[in-house]
Amino acid sequence: MIRAHYLLLLCVLVPFSLLMAQINYLNHWEIKDKTHIIWNLDNDQNLPHSDNIEMAGTKVAGIITYAIDSLGMLSLKRQVFFPQLHPLIKETDPDWFIYRAYLQDTYTDAILPKLFIGDKQFSPGKVQEARINGMLEFEHAPSSTGIALTRTLYPSMDERLFIENWLLTNATTSPIKIRVANAEKTDGSEGKDEKYYRQISSCFDEFIELAPGASYRGIIQMMARKEGEVFPACDALTALLSRKEFLSSMETSLNLETPEPILNTLFEFSKIRASESIFESQLGLVHSPGGGRYYVGIWANDQAEYVSPLFPFLGYERGNVSALNTYRAFAKEINSEYTPLRYAFEIEGLVPPFLLDRGDAAMIAYGASQYALASGDMAVARELWPLIEWCLQYNHRKLNSEGVIDSESDEMEGRIETGTANLSTASLYYGALQHAMDLGKSIAVSDRLLRNYKRRSKRLKVAIENYFGATIDGLNTYKYYKEHEQLRHWICLPLVVGIHDRKEDTIEALFDRLWSENGVHVEKNSDNPAISKIFWDRGTLYALRGTFLAGATEISLNKLMDFSKERLLGKRVPYVVEAFPEGNMAHLSAESGLYCRVFTEGMFGITPTGLTTFSIQPHLPEQWDSMSLRNIKAFGENFDITVFKKEGSTYVKVTDLENNSVIIEAAVDEQKPLNVQF
Repeated sequence: MIRAHYLLLLCVLVPFSLLMAQINYLNHWEIKDKTHIIWNLDNDQNLPHSDNIEMAGTKVAGIITYAIDSLGMLSLKRQVFFPQLHPLIKETDPDWFIYRAYLQDTYTDAILPKLFIGDKQFSPGKVQEARINGMLEFEHAPSSTGIALTRTLYPSMDERLFIENWLLTNATTSPIKIRVANAEKTDGSEGKDEKYYRQISSCFDEFIELAPGASYRGIIQMMARKEGEVFPACDALTALLSRKEFLSSMETSLNLETPEPILNTLFEFSKIRASESIFESQLGLVHSPGGGRYYVGIWANDQAEYVSPLFPFLGYERGNVSALNTYRAFAKEINSEYTPLRYAFEIEGLVPPFLLDRGDAAMIAYGASQYALASGDMAVARELWPLIEWCLQYNHRKLNSEGVIDSESDEMEGRIETGTANLSTASLYYGALQHAMDLGKSIAVSDRLLRNYKRRSKRLKVAIENYFGATIDGLNTYKYYKEHEQLRHWICLPLVVGIHDRKEDTIEALFDRLWSENGVHVEKNSDNPAISKIFWDRGTLYALRGTFLAGATEISLNKLMDFSKERLLGKRVPYVVEAFPEGNMAHLSAESGLYCRVFTEGMFGITPTGLTTFSIQPHLPEQWDSMSLRNIKAFGENFDITVFKKEGSTYVKVTDLENNSVIIEAAVDEQKPLNVQF
């Protein structure tokens, strides 16, 4: 996605550099169940602490920064975005501001209503417990006046509205009378053709009387509207119920069951983050990364390659609609001259595109072919085929004299040198050819074309070995581009697409030379120590997927556990992140999709082979007796996969939930995947 040089100027949401410097760090959070983590502050000696979390609906996103001081007192900053409302930038602003023109503001505790009890103004007591469960909750101890407060923050799923919900409880044995001074503030901003309005208002009764043990609920609303619209009404329950309905839909689809609660819980959380960041736009419903920078837009890597292929497995309707809208947007760009596709549609596609060939045609072909197969939908497959075929032909036309694809850059967009041909583009093109052969067979394209793709893939595999195969740092692995002499994170990509010729040393490079407490670093470069400190979680997630596929089950599990514990319960919770230092570990949404795919495609080894078929080669760790994926919605079916040990062997059982029938139950062959046909 577009993150040009100017992004270094963006404001920092949370002082993570301070957090990163803490050496003897103690975890604050623990798992309550697979959908909840909690932070019990009564026993926490490691304060102060701050962090943030992003949540989103179709018309709003909020990044809530919470800071708890050494006395357990809470302060909040609420950075709220209204992605479809694009205010005018100042003439003194750099031109790139138009690519981040979202109506937004940051609200401190100054927006809160004032509550009076007798002759005192209410102040929340110290925080006793914090909870994250798809929402953010804080439970305060009773104040000196006897009022306990529970705060819950969440977005509306359908309106330009972010809510802070207060539950006031009388913790005394006597009645309490409360007088409320509600807060309200409205301001306007000019857009290109219309005016926008933001409003902060609190919705409490002016006088509240609470019997002992009784509770009262009020809300603070952060909202926006266009000229001619009306602000959402004060309603403490509707938005809460819509959020809970969304979370319930996540709980009942694509469930991971392993002996490790950390993996099960981060998987559940990742489904939420991967699915909530879907916005209404002039492109239709579209998935966008978020992170305070990327809304109502789509990118060839984040949307076409990373997250969209997950949605058929999850069966999330808005996700599947967003995936189709992503591929349809790119399909409108294909041309007979085979000029490069734009790699992003920022701000609903309303701003000029950046034109840079990052290997985007390979990304799109790889993701779209996976999505089409897993959708199980013949109409979808046929609709996406022209886009996939064009992208494959574009890559073929870009082959250089040594048989790999020339590309100006990769998805890192010039942050680090990529040469004129890089391993990422070559690997993704190879993977796309494999999936396209299966997809083409499913929709009955010509045998001649499929034979052509097969010849191209064989030649490309040889070219990847000859062009990129190298000994680096004493390991027989890959160089990233022809002149490259360092180990880089994307050497994992051949493993992901099934090229295992150099797997042993590549795995050692990833897990020994490049590994850190934050997963795989981008590059090991003694000549440039600054590069050696950079990490992007997408590299780690692809690496884990690839090493599981390569059969390195035990070391992959160890690394996955370390990484998952850090992301779920460590310094920066509760999702995988984009990068550091760039982006300051923002909770970009597509990365959470990649986390889920570590399991579906890596640990369980699911590979779509047709609209109603897939192969499976699971990698059950030695210390586990079983693992399951339940309520899988791919291939137009609803099914479970259970992998278990029996009589010294590992077995796979696939159950069709629609008619409660066993599709297959068979022993696993480590050298050959099982084929499943619905």
